[in-house]
Amino acid sequence: MAHKKGVGSSKNGRESAAQRLGIKIFGGQKVVAGNIIVRQRGSKHNAGNNVGMGKDDTLYALVDGTVQFHKGKRDKSYVSVIPEAQA
Repeated sequence: MAHKKGVGSSKNGRESAAQRLGIKIFGGQKVVAGNIIVRQRGSKHNAGNNVGMGKDDTLYALVDGTVQFHKGKRDKSYVSVIPEAQA
């Protein structure tokens, strides 16, 4: 009699883990240099002043300060970090 061996797990395991994209630090919140502000695919938000962009389009703070989202040319969204006043 022809039977399949009852392994079962061969049909499972194709679901990929979520990528956890999105805004991590919102406008008006404080950041430390190096903090990730936005994880994204493509440049939905663009890097403004004191913000760097990683090779996977992640935006991160270059200086300590406060996050600011604003619109720029052609209604594009930009993210900037306003540095804290040096005392």
